Amino acid sequence: MLIRALDESDWPRVASIYAEGIATGNATFESEVPSWERWDAAHPSLRLVAVDHDGVVGWAALSPYSPRRCYRGVAEESVYVAEAARGRGVGRLLLDSLIARAEADGYWTLLAGIFPENEASVALHGACGFRVVGTHVGLGESDGVWRDVLSLERRSTTTSR
Repeated sequence: MLIRALDESDWPRVASIYAEGIATGNATFESEVPSWERWDAAHPSLRLVAVDHDGVVGWAALSPYSPRRCYRGVAEESVYVAEAARGRGVGRLLLDSLIARAEADGYWTLLAGIFPENEASVALHGACGFRVVGTHVGLGESDGVWRDVLSLERRSTTTSR
């Protein structure tokens, strides 16, 4: 398995994996895959893909938490794995790589918002050093249902703050 930088040529496969996540109903509030331009603008820095003999099988990316300078080392992360590749450690490789590269780039806090029903993602994040810091009750509406979102954070073990 190779973890490398995501580029625009990966977008068709990344979009397909994102669509699989949307279809689960437990990965995101998004109801459709954004355009490359919109996604690219929302994820301007660290973006990774996992590649095996089948091509791109997962992706992970950071989104800025805030444009304010005081939060320059804080980012929200996303990680998605192709349905056919789930349960093979792809998510762990991606998230571990994202964490290491984020810390090397000076990030001191990574945040994640996860639906409580997405037990695999909650477990993955816990295994990678994230902790639940709270629950946003009824944070957003999806298909007529108000959904809770767990708020998780991971503080850097190497970056001074």
